[in-house]
Amino acid sequence: MTRTHPEKIHTLTGDIRFHQAFHSRFLEHDRDVIVYLPPGYRKTRMKRYPVLYLHDGQNLFDGATSFIPGRDWQVDETAERLIRTGQIEPLIIVGVYNTGLDRVDEYTPTPDERLKKGGSADLYGRMLIEELKPFMDSRYRTLEGSENTGLGGSSLGGLVSLYLGLKNPHVFGKLAIISPSAWWDHRMIIHEVESLAAKPDLRIWLDIGTAEGEAVKALPPLRDALLDKGWKLDEDLKYFEAADASHDERAWAERVDPVLRFLFPKTKKKRRWLGSFR
Repeated sequence: MTRTHPEKIHTLTGDIRFHQAFHSRFLEHDRDVIVYLPPGYRKTRMKRYPVLYLHDGQNLFDGATSFIPGRDWQVDETAERLIRTGQIEPLIIVGVYNTGLDRVDEYTPTPDERLKKGGSADLYGRMLIEELKPFMDSRYRTLEGSENTGLGGSSLGGLVSLYLGLKNPHVFGKLAIISPSAWWDHRMIIHEVESLAAKPDLRIWLDIGTAEGEAVKALPPLRDALLDKGWKLDEDLKYFEAADASHDERAWAERVDPVLRFLFPKTKKKRRWLGSFR
């Protein structure tokens, strides 16, 4: 189920691929998948790239499909600019569309007794890990390994990203946790962090807008729980409060730049010494 706005013009930038009606044996509904490929992908036949998987795929690249018409995250424009100016590593970005009414169930780890819904995040995670990731790895030149694979999203997408990242650090080593619904089911995600036997090797971006109402209150406790488990601020954990930012696509679009910079920074490659054979 995709919400489209045919009266709006498309705002796609760069090399974009589509995979429609991706089927999963774990979930009831098929979903579309949109893929951003970095500049130079077609020319460099041997080069492989890290991958960032993002939820709510219809909101990421195209104002014609975004939930709020004309207001997408501009992930493609931002990634193009940062890659072309050498500020981040070239990467592949995969947008996984949500399926409308099932979004709440798929993006939540547990049922919320107050809302009478939720709890299918483990099945959604199996779709990502056992079906979509192998599909991507077989069709695109991806760099495998958790150190090259990220997962992220906003709101409930932030919640499910942290939950799945904590459970599967061998798959996802970089997490973009944007305005997460940490309040869900009596702040169950904080209890998940507190119950960790050991700190997994995860690089985490965690943020919230100060104008997001009650959701703001759960973020400092979540940050502190991560710190108590061994994450270090500005090393493998970046915590950011966006002043006066609300809970919407416009605010999240403004944070794509620092998110990508933190998770996929440009690394200096060591020059191999060739001696007299240079």
